[in-house]
Amino acid sequence: MTADPDHPAIAARAMRKAYGDHVVLDGVDLDVPAGSVFALLGPNGAGKTTAVRILSTLIRADAGEVRVAGHDVVREPGAVRAAIGVTGQFSAVDGFLTGEENLLLMADLNHLPRRERRTCAAELLRRFDLVDAARKPAATYSGGLRRRLDLAMTLVGRPRVIFLDEPTTGLDPRSRRAMWEVIRGLVADEGVTVFLTTQYLEEADRLADRVAVLHRGKVVGRGSPEELKRQVGGGHVTLRFADRGGYDRAVRTLDAVSRNDEARTLQVPGRGDVRSLRALLDRLDHASLAVDELQVHTPDLDDVFFALTGNPVTGQEPAR
Repeated sequence: MTADPDHPAIAARAMRKAYGDHVVLDGVDLDVPAGSVFALLGPNGAGKTTAVRILSTLIRADAGEVRVAGHDVVREPGAVRAAIGVTGQFSAVDGFLTGEENLLLMADLNHLPRRERRTCAAELLRRFDLVDAARKPAATYSGGLRRRLDLAMTLVGRPRVIFLDEPTTGLDPRSRRAMWEVIRGLVADEGVTVFLTTQYLEEADRLADRVAVLHRGKVVGRGSPEELKRQVGGGHVTLRFADRGGYDRAVRTLDAVSRNDEARTLQVPGRGDVRSLRALLDRLDHASLAVDELQVHTPDLDDVFFALTGNPVTGQEPAR
């Protein structure tokens, strides 16, 4: 299933939330097409978790209009809850129960017909590669297994929209990549919509069709990862010279954006494409400048993040 921009899974207009004098969300607009992955980025305290809590009906916004899966979150909270699944920052798995028992409990809470409960649990255990661990207490699971079980439990109710609030925090790189594959499969195979918050910019770059950057309660940037990278720019080529003479001549010849005299390196503007790189090499040859090392840096979401938010803040959202 491909993303459908004409039928948004999530639509928020002028969403606002404050705790006392502290404004957490200040007129936030969001549009998330159905069948897509949407990533909400921002420093700690930017309001990401508050946005998820409002969209999933856990708290009410102070102002604004919010619709999820076609339903108003204030007037139709029951319909919204029936259409969504939520995997929070902290696992909801019961460590005393086995993986299979956790899934059966969730099937019971979702009022699945009795004959379907074990079939559903068995299918999710297989799908999330949990069959070998199905009869073991969840307390014995690794972090990656617990997150996979947590997400499997979210799918018991067959949600159309899934909220993943920093789902890979604390996982090792291998487990994180395994979760990425699971998330891609949900969208590609099931056609669900995934609303993702994350501190890992590479994660958003790999997974998201569209990204919004939240800073001090406002959306300060939005678009596809590639669109945001093009807007920010910042591509450059770093050149390191083996001898001082070559370095000094390069300083006089090239239009460097920054220099390090001690390391004998220059940064010159560059888009990272073959044509501009070839032009730079031709210029170096024409000036008889011998480069000892060359590194190409193309803009990434780290550049986008810092360009839009500055240095990340260290504060947290206020206690509820």
